[in-house]
Amino acid sequence: MEDVKFGRRFFLKSGGAAAAIAGSVVIPIHNANAATPATSGSTTLPYPKRAVGKAGGMPVNEATSFSYPDASSPCYAIRMGNPVPGGVGPNSDIVAFSAMCTHMGCPVAYDGGSRTFKCGCHFSIFDPENGGQMVCGQATEDLPKIKLEYDAKTDSVQAVGVDGLIYGRQSNIL
Repeated sequence: MEDVKFGRRFFLKSGGAAAAIAGSVVIPIHNANAATPATSGSTTLPYPKRAVGKAGGMPVNEATSFSYPDASSPCYAIRMGNPVPGGVGPNSDIVAFSAMCTHMGCPVAYDGGSRTFKCGCHFSIFDPENGGQMVCGQATEDLPKIKLEYDAKTDSVQAVGVDGLIYGRQSNIL
């Protein structure tokens, strides 16, 4: 039996031709779970709606804990007591943010005296009255803001989305 030897040039030419042929073949795929035409161009996944609490039952200038968009994402809602940009509720004063610092994911705590979120790990400070803006510290990004909706008939506040990326995730919806 005779040994056949191929040179590098022949190997690369034939491999490129095979790849070109394989790339031009269209294989129809039928999948019942495929995206519908309305959502096929969407770049974000839908967020769930989750109850945060009753606006009237939220204490002024105190953090109310909840999880959003899932159980492993701690958040705080705060009724500031005065209207704030992006606030909801009867006085447009309720805002919510992720409870994880954008620097290294340490938990932040709300300080009612200074009306700021403070990270105990590396001393970053965030302002909830200005959209969770980073004031000082090691963080380079604002706290992710939880989008809220208010229903005046039931006096209820619901979380409906997130502005910003929750620390440690590639996507807020897992």
